[in-house]
Amino acid sequence: MTKFMDEDFLLNTDAAKKLYHGYAEKMPILDYHCHISPMEIAQDRKFENITQLWLGGDHYKWRQMRSNGVPEKYITGDASDYEKFEKWAATLERAIGNPLYHWSHLELQRYFGYHGVLNSKTCKEVWDICNEKLAHTSCRQLIKDSGVTLICTTDDPADSLEWHEKIAADPTFDVKVLPAWRPDKATNINKPDYADYLETLSKVSGVTINSFASLKEAIKIRMDFFIQHGASVSDHGIDYVPYAPSTDEEIEQIMSKKLAGEELTDLEVDKYKYEFLLFLAREYKKKNWVMQLHFGCKRDNNAAMFKKLGPDTGFDCIGDQVSTAAVANFFNALSATGDVPKTILYSLNPNDNSALGTILGCFQNDDAIGKIQLGSGWWFNDHFKGMTDQLTDLANLGLLGNFVGMLTDSRSFISYARHEYFRRILCRLLGSWVDDGQLPEDYEYLGSIVRDISYNNAVRYFGFDLTPVNE
Repeated sequence: MTKFMDEDFLLNTDAAKKLYHGYAEKMPILDYHCHISPMEIAQDRKFENITQLWLGGDHYKWRQMRSNGVPEKYITGDASDYEKFEKWAATLERAIGNPLYHWSHLELQRYFGYHGVLNSKTCKEVWDICNEKLAHTSCRQLIKDSGVTLICTTDDPADSLEWHEKIAADPTFDVKVLPAWRPDKATNINKPDYADYLETLSKVSGVTINSFASLKEAIKIRMDFFIQHGASVSDHGIDYVPYAPSTDEEIEQIMSKKLAGEELTDLEVDKYKYEFLLFLAREYKKKNWVMQLHFGCKRDNNAAMFKKLGPDTGFDCIGDQVSTAAVANFFNALSATGDVPKTILYSLNPNDNSALGTILGCFQNDDAIGKIQLGSGWWFNDHFKGMTDQLTDLANLGLLGNFVGMLTDSRSFISYARHEYFRRILCRLLGSWVDDGQLPEDYEYLGSIVRDISYNNAVRYFGFDLTPVNE
């Protein structure tokens, strides 16, 4: 019987063990999309206890605690930190088969040296072990201990980027922390705070935004500001990829209608979002930015809890399958003028993987190796099956060897264990193919692919000032 989460966790063949321990295990981490706070990095935040590090803002864990019948007081309420940790430990006992069970124990092993099992009986022991370690570390040290070379945070176009400036000016921290452009508030013309947001964007850009043309002018100014701070990556959280062509005159009329406080039709919203995404994509192409599109999520489903707690608190779900035609038509429009940027497509609906995998091949060219990517298993898919399925679909339909690999998409400073989880799954999959005779038992060859997917492909694809690791 295999021991629980030992050094060969998930590595079920000799080939998998050789690929992981010989090639993947020591590779650095490039976290090209996450939600951690640049302010906390700049201030080198220290955590008083494991609850602050583990449960603060982690809606993955909050969802499971609610599923275990835990009162909200112990999740987002005013219960003590230890009480919240107790409730999480009791919940984890029931989370067998959930990636949180594995992530949590990997994090306990890697950051706190605890190789036991967290449950109600061991709760106090683990609490004391973790807090003793946390008393002597900080978020920067956690990042360094994880082998991270570069982080892209998630930043609004109106952000001052002051914390990025402070990090860049600090010679004591050599991990690059770059802003990533997230223009969702400028995209979401259907949201009630859209007009207020344009006022904010007007102030920081120096452009009075009273039309679509002036919005584009302001956006270009802010993109240049982000470039000055090292940005070369965008990220979009969109419900779906719209396809609703229109004229410049129509878009200006839609903008005028919105700014006058009138309600827009669903078609008008789609027309605006489509044209705005086209405009941004063309700008990304000019500036050699990478565009990331995250879609397929239906957000804020529990209206009562959303009103109480706001967004990103654990009430989102997988949405409908994407319209393959809409995605293809979006890229067709860009391709017609030579404006397809490097793009990573992520759908929260796993049923989209195969369709997206076929779209990739329609728009690849020699601008970049693997120019259009099928993004890593994301959010509700970053578990064993989701990652395995995504890797298999990409291998079946594209070039797995050119994949840019894993990202944390997290608000936690110790979620880098997810990269280890991903790498173990990758090596398990390749090892099974070796065992089946589907791949040659050539470890120099396969090991170079493992290194590339783990780190090097992302270095090359994003063009960051980093050096690939081949030894």
